[in-house]
Amino acid sequence: MSGNPETILRTLDGYLTEPTELIIYGRAALDLGYPASDSDRNPDFSSTLDVDAILPSEKIDTIDQDDQFWNAIERTNEDLSTSGLYITHFFQDDQVILRPQWLSQIEPIHLSPPLALLQLARPHTIDLALTKMMRIDPQDRDDLLYLTSTMTADERQTLIASFPSASCPEIPEILQAFEANQQWLTDHLPC
Repeated sequence: MSGNPETILRTLDGYLTEPTELIIYGRAALDLGYPASDSDRNPDFSSTLDVDAILPSEKIDTIDQDDQFWNAIERTNEDLSTSGLYITHFFQDDQVILRPQWLSQIEPIHLSPPLALLQLARPHTIDLALTKMMRIDPQDRDDLLYLTSTMTADERQTLIASFPSASCPEIPEILQAFEANQQWLTDHLPC
């Protein structure tokens, strides 16, 4: 049985009229972008009610003018409105914490059976972890620990080393949370 993120994205796929790329993050990416057989994986990932996506700044003009995409989003939300599921949270990459080279390292997501027109990807695990450091939130911190548990020791070191160069929105609350989460994560990573 598919979880909520897959239901949302399959509905969206049904309303698209041409191939469309979408980079998802948040719990939808955790649900669909990691093996369901992973024993550390939180079953709550599949119960999230929404799908969040990152829109690359370098493609924003094309995305903004893609009427078939925005119409498909609207129809998806209308179709799913009675179930409480939705897809409305779209953030430009400068609105989330990411490494400067994040877009060159995205990971494709393949569903079975395959989607017809929607081409899914998620940020690299290091970048996905950085997006989880924007708030001081127990759920985000649990997700962050899950993500770091899927990393090699070298990847965990790369995550720590990426803190100074990560692009962070210049919003005081996010800057403060990012700084606090850096120390928290460093204290909670395995040796």
